[in-house]
Order: sequence, then C-alpha cells, then structure tokens
Amino acid sequence: MNCAIGIAQKAPQSGRRVGAALVSEHDELMCSAFDGEVRGASWCRILQHRIRELGIFSAHSAYLTINTLSAAGSFELAELLKDVQIDTMYIGLPDPALTSYLDGDPVTQRGHVLRFPDNLQRQILEQNRDLYAASGQSIECNPHYSSHRISEAVSARLMSMGFALTRSDVNAHRGRAALASLICQRYGTEYKEADSAVGDALAAAFDAKYGTYDYAYDARAANEGWADGFMAVYRRSSTRSLTAVNILNVGVGAGHEAAALFYDCPQITFADIAESGLANISGRIPLSRTVVSSAEDLSALQDDSFDLYISLRTYNSSFFDTSAAASEAYRVLKPGAVIIVSVANGFLYTQRGCVVPGLIIPGTEFVDLYRGMDTANSIGTELNRAGFKDVRMFPTSAEIYLSAVAA
Repeated sequence: MNCAIGIAQKAPQSGRRVGAALVSEHDELMCSAFDGEVRGASWCRILQHRIRELGIFSAHSAYLTINTLSAAGSFELAELLKDVQIDTMYIGLPDPALTSYLDGDPVTQRGHVLRFPDNLQRQILEQNRDLYAASGQSIECNPHYSSHRISEAVSARLMSMGFALTRSDVNAHRGRAALASLICQRYGTEYKEADSAVGDALAAAFDAKYGTYDYAYDARAANEGWADGFMAVYRRSSTRSLTAVNILNVGVGAGHEAAALFYDCPQITFADIAESGLANISGRIPLSRTVVSSAEDLSALQDDSFDLYISLRTYNSSFFDTSAAASEAYRVLKPGAVIIVSVANGFLYTQRGCVVPGLIIPGTEFVDLYRGMDTANSIGTELNRAGFKDVRMFPTSAEIYLSAVAA
C-alpha cells in the first residue's frame, strides 16, 4: 500500500495523483503506473500496455490509491480486470467525482475488495487535497460535523486532566484500550486510572455532540420514512410484536430514534455512555429502565436477559470496539433472540439540502462512499465470531441494517 502511495507521489502535483501496483504471490512488484507518467495516458492505459508487453495474465494482488472514473464515466479498474485476473484488490479511496453507487463498480460488485487503512487514506487525500476539497463528498460546510469532532473533544478533555495528547495522538489511537495504553506509556500512569480518564473523556465528548444533536443535521431529515425502514427490517427478523418482547437499546444518543420507535414498549432498557440522552429518554418513556454503560461493557446487565438487542448507528462510532460489543450483546441475549444494528450511510449537506452517501474518514472532512458498506461487512464478521448466526444485511436510503440470531 505504501508502495502504491509512493508511486502516486511521482505524478505531477498539478494533476490527479494516482498510483497502481500489481504484486506477485511472492510479494514482488510485477509492474506499476501513475497518472501523468506518459503524457495524455491514464494510469490504467499505461498499466494495460505494460502487462501486455510483459505477458502478465494474473496477479496475486493489486493496489490502487484511487478507484478512478474515466472521462466516459466508466471505472478504469473494471477495464484493467478485463486484461488481468487479480486475486485480491486493495483500494484507497473512491474517485472524488463518485457521489452515488454506480453499476460496474468493482469495489461494490466484488466481495474480496479490501481497503487501505485510515492513516494511508488520509495520505491519499493529502496527495489530492484540492481535488477532494472541491468534490461533492466534502462535508466542510456541515456545521454540526465540522464543529463537533469526537477526537478534538477527547483531546481537550484529557488535556484538562493533565494528559496533553494532541488530536493526532488521539486519531492514531482510536480505541479506548489503545488510548489508555498511550497515556500509561507517556505519563507512567496505572492502566486503571488511564482507562477511567479515557472513559470519562469519551462520555463527555459524546454527551457534548449528541446532547445538542437533532434531525436538522441528520440524513433522516431527508427520509421521513426511516422508521418504516427499521420496522420492515424487524418484521423480517422476528414474528413477535415489539410490545411483547424484552428490549435492550444500546446507544440512545439524543433519544430521537428511541422515542419514535419504542414509545409504547413496556419492557425496554436503554444503555448509553452519555447521560444526557438517557435523561431525555427517561422523560419521554417514563416506564423504561436506563443504565449508564458502554456497549463494550454491559456488566450491569445479566446474562440471557433480553429477547431483542437494538443498536442504531452506534457500532460505527469513534473509538468503538465492535468485537467487545458483539460479545456483550451475545452474552445478554437469550438463545434464539434477535440483534439488529445499523450503520449510518450518509450525511445531510445542509447548504444543499442533499444527502452525501458514505461515512467520514476519521480526522478529515471527506465522506467515503464505500466506508458504510465496509463497516457493515466488518460488523457482520464480528457478529459471526461472537456466536450469532443467520447474519443478514439490509441497505436503506439512510443507513445499512444488519440482523442476526443468538445461537
């Protein structure tokens, strides 16, 4: 991956900087190309010419920094795949011109396309800063997401506790355990104290962000039928009425979804790391039970207690440990119980009144079109590992749902 980024670095700064590399099963570079290497030719045309010259018919893996669209609107990677069989592909970012899911996209059509990690995606963005800043995937003008960065809030909170970690430090250690370990190494603090500080910082950050959150900033504002979408997923996952089951809703946020979906459910428990959302929902659903708890640690709740576990847009939160959360979900559910989680898959561009599909790359102003599906696939894998069966995915206009059954 670093090799492909290095190849892209050779491209003229004034143009699109794209790097591509084909690698053998012995991890040897077979051939490479970058935009601008040959005047008037794209990286794809150059690479196609080289593989024909070299007689290459297959490669173990391919690394491409940007999944580019040609001037005709077709995917250049799709053209390359007509000439060479590639076992595994690694993609950095979608083309900045790509603002919706298109037919013929190898990334969404093929099941084994992997992604560059976040830090390398940020390098690709930096290589093509002007190109992406001017794209429709930029959310720079969204006031809520521009002014409420979890990493910034966590950094500020830790600073007030005497732990001077920069936003870069926080972004480079985006797990609670990783951040606590960094504090231990840097300040000689006991792990228990460091973990407590990180937990307090995360709770404060999410409180600040979602305590002021409303649908004026949400893609659901452009989709009034989002609740119907959830109910359709639930009906395909269970035959029981919501009012007849014991529900655990993890990640309440500001309480909007819970109030819309569960206002008449007599057996429901709400859990969240931040107290403001729980206070909101207690006022709206007085008979509900609330627990201040993270999804990764539901130790306040007993094993085999619930018929239905619901967590909407929580599993793609910053600093979230999906594996730990899935294990806890499995523990508290009864055998045969249902889990439904969702991944946000779009941001409302308030100035234009349109939804920008995808998820934000941490530490940037760019919404990655592929990231929602990547995240959903990753969550599905963790649900399987935790012991759930029959994992199914249901994409909708506002988010991607997953459902599964506790074995």
